[in-house]
Amino acid sequence: MSKYEQLARDIVTGVGGKGNINSVGHCITRLRFKLKDESKADDEVLKKMDGVVTVMKSGGQYQVVIGNHVPHVYEEVLEVSGISADTQGAEEQKKVGAFNRFIDIISGSFQPFLGALCASGMIKGLNALFLFFGLYTDASGVNMMLTVIGDAIFYFLPVVLGYTSSKKLGLHPMIGIVIGAALCYPSIQQSALSAGDAVGSLFGTDYFTTFLGIPLIANNYTGSVVPVIMIVAFAAQIQKLAKKIVPELIQTFFVPLIVLLISLPIGFLVIGPVVTILTGLIGGGFTALYSFSPLVLCIILGFFWQVLVIFGLHWSVIPIAIMNIGMNGFDTVMVGMFGASFAQTAVVAAMYFKLKDKKLKSLCIPAIISGICGVTEPAIYGLTLPKKKPFIFSMIGGAVGGIVMGIMGVKLYMMGGLGIFGVVSYITPDGDASGMYVSFICIAVSAIVGFLLTFFFWKDDTAVTVKEDVQAPLQIKKEVVNSPIKGAVIPLSKIKDAAFSQGTLGNGLAIEPSEGKVFAPFDGTVTTLFPTRHAIGIVSDNGMELLIHIGLDTVQLNGEHFTAHIVQGDKVKKGQLLVTFDIDAIKNAGYSLQTPIIVANTSDYLDIIESPAAKVTTNDELLTAII
Repeated sequence: MSKYEQLARDIVTGVGGKGNINSVGHCITRLRFKLKDESKADDEVLKKMDGVVTVMKSGGQYQVVIGNHVPHVYEEVLEVSGISADTQGAEEQKKVGAFNRFIDIISGSFQPFLGALCASGMIKGLNALFLFFGLYTDASGVNMMLTVIGDAIFYFLPVVLGYTSSKKLGLHPMIGIVIGAALCYPSIQQSALSAGDAVGSLFGTDYFTTFLGIPLIANNYTGSVVPVIMIVAFAAQIQKLAKKIVPELIQTFFVPLIVLLISLPIGFLVIGPVVTILTGLIGGGFTALYSFSPLVLCIILGFFWQVLVIFGLHWSVIPIAIMNIGMNGFDTVMVGMFGASFAQTAVVAAMYFKLKDKKLKSLCIPAIISGICGVTEPAIYGLTLPKKKPFIFSMIGGAVGGIVMGIMGVKLYMMGGLGIFGVVSYITPDGDASGMYVSFICIAVSAIVGFLLTFFFWKDDTAVTVKEDVQAPLQIKKEVVNSPIKGAVIPLSKIKDAAFSQGTLGNGLAIEPSEGKVFAPFDGTVTTLFPTRHAIGIVSDNGMELLIHIGLDTVQLNGEHFTAHIVQGDKVKKGQLLVTFDIDAIKNAGYSLQTPIIVANTSDYLDIIESPAAKVTTNDELLTAII
């Protein structure tokens, strides 16, 4: 028995047993249950369990706060309850913005096959290297085999993403596979047009047939990302509706029938063409921008190239380059993006030294090798994009590389190798390698900028996974903050101050005081006492930085109605009186006494658990920080 199995069994019993669980997911510190009947869960028993911090109820979820070993407990809960991870559907999460949700879906869809993606990129790079050094020819069987192995996952990317995004979005995975396979179906691809099958044009885009009288535009969806995920997201909603309508007895067959018959035609008729139109618009924009200023185009292309790759919109630029080479013998549009992959790769190299999660760290080396070879998808979707800031740093590095290429007026003479193998594309037909030498400078500058920005300006806030050790006792590291003030508890989001309510200064709660006294919430040191005595900064002996801000805008009282009983630098004990204030006088002066109590170094903790109580005294726990 593992050290988490008994805890998992006790938790399952505590929430009302297997039969009371609809689904369970987890975030960084909490098991998030959806229960059939929350009244069957025993809050007090769960709170007293060794290994459980507390229990919370929020947003229709029954949350059991575990700590940073929650992934291990989660796996045991799945085993004990008999719930399959594959049937969990979309992971329960806090409400986030649309952009963050989109990033989460994209990165979450790529996470399951990052290893295979890295391996394929490395194989493609090795094959290009072997060809470059003449170890075998293009016509050899070795080249054909390595090409097939390396290209397979990229060519059939919609099939793989159909499966993984379905698990992320709650669609049956087998339906997701069918959707992805349909997008790769040969007669749907743009090759139909090359055979002269176009029968008409719609908004300047050719179509080769109609469906119920609606033009079906041919597109190449192989290797694409966004179309399949958008169709799967749409199909997941259709599946929900279908399950409500179709009797349970025949759902196995008729729900997939309804989902496929609705989602795929709409995907081909609407979603695919929208991407095509966007591609055309962006391609036209690049052409116009190049006419205005080649240097500006290089900077913009270097900055946004990785974003275009994510949306599959980089294909709008490639045809322009091919056309330029065919007409003029060279291209100056694509040169701006050359440094982007090296900036991305260097960012991952910097992340390797700063990542705390060993699993993510293990992905860095293969992603770096793949990135050097020009395949950056493993780096983007597995590492930089989920962390956001490193991805932005890679964009900046790419833009600087674009400046180098633009200023030096480099030209591209052939569409060839990716990554480091692309440097030969800048050698002129008569053997002038000056462009290739500039490309090496571009590589160095892009990589240095990306690496330094990430190394010095990014901090990994991911929790360190607890090392599995069956002999080690189960421990939860936490720091408890007693309420410094007696009164009514108010969520930060509801106070009338944007800096506090939006969490800009840190997480915590606010209190409407019923008594004009502030006490030390823990043993520590007073690091800040404002001259106006309306705000106190105190650091616990364990390093928590707490801000107690008495009232809103009360700084304007210039200390009137406040009396300090300590001075800055004092060591204090929990329960020691810090400040007194006159509630009635402050209110009569027209100021709100809503008092934010903020953990200023929130990012140092895995989670800040807020008290669910409506009112507290100075003997009650207000916040619990999970370390």
